[in-house]
Amino acid sequence: MEKEVQEFISYLHNVKKTSNNTELSYKRDLAKVCHFMDQRGVKSVASVKAEDLKDYIKDLEAQNFAAATVSRNIASIKAFFQYLLGQGKISTDVSLDLKAPKIEKKVPEILSMDEVAALLEQADGDSPKEIRDKAMLELLYATGIRVTELITLKIADVNLSMSFIMCKDAHKERMIPFGNKAKAALARYMDGTRDAMVEDKSSDVLFANCSGKPMSRQGFWKLIKFYAKKAGITADITPHTLRHSFAAHLVENGADLKSVQEMLGHSDISTTQIYANMNHSRIREVYAKAHPRG
Repeated sequence: MEKEVQEFISYLHNVKKTSNNTELSYKRDLAKVCHFMDQRGVKSVASVKAEDLKDYIKDLEAQNFAAATVSRNIASIKAFFQYLLGQGKISTDVSLDLKAPKIEKKVPEILSMDEVAALLEQADGDSPKEIRDKAMLELLYATGIRVTELITLKIADVNLSMSFIMCKDAHKERMIPFGNKAKAALARYMDGTRDAMVEDKSSDVLFANCSGKPMSRQGFWKLIKFYAKKAGITADITPHTLRHSFAAHLVENGADLKSVQEMLGHSDISTTQIYANMNHSRIREVYAKAHPRG
């Protein structure tokens, strides 16, 4: 099975043009399936039966994996077997009857506007690192982009004069505006600091780490944890917390869901709806506390 999994990953990369993170996720999930099947003596994809796959999912559930993890594994298996069917490597898709568990939608963790302000004020020094950090934090909150999108931005993706960035993936691109504070932080970083930090002078990557290489997800993760601690924020925040906070604060201040959906790059507006639901909950809470007959 390992050979077919590798072919599938190559197909995703070369034909579907999926992201590295997506490919790694599929590879990790399907490697576990291969191991499980190997232990059962199932050596080829054509030998896999529907019961084998159901038993694998039961095994994940028995190990108390979260519903979201089980769901993702099922999605990986289904995509793999659909690929095998399309390639003629199997005659029947034995993954069809796999049902994803119901996932309870959790309310995303967000920071208050005061907490965001405190976080963004921490990188206020004059060192190249602090100038870069300020630009990254301000831009992340100003646009709500994903951390992968942030660290893969190119110089050409930033239009300082018109105050917007272009975010691109394999299937679409979106234009996202940013405000004056992000613009000032970016302009300061791009005016000499960025060129001084980047090791490869021919590189067009926007943000570099202190070694002159492109910033990594892990590097930015550590960066935001550092400034959160410095700001006295006790919540266990991640780069995605700023994305959630960006969306929630926009909706709270009257932005329409369709615009927020476009800026976030959500394909389905129901994903964006959660921020409106959060806002309604907040309104009810304020009403209950403040209304004389609440």
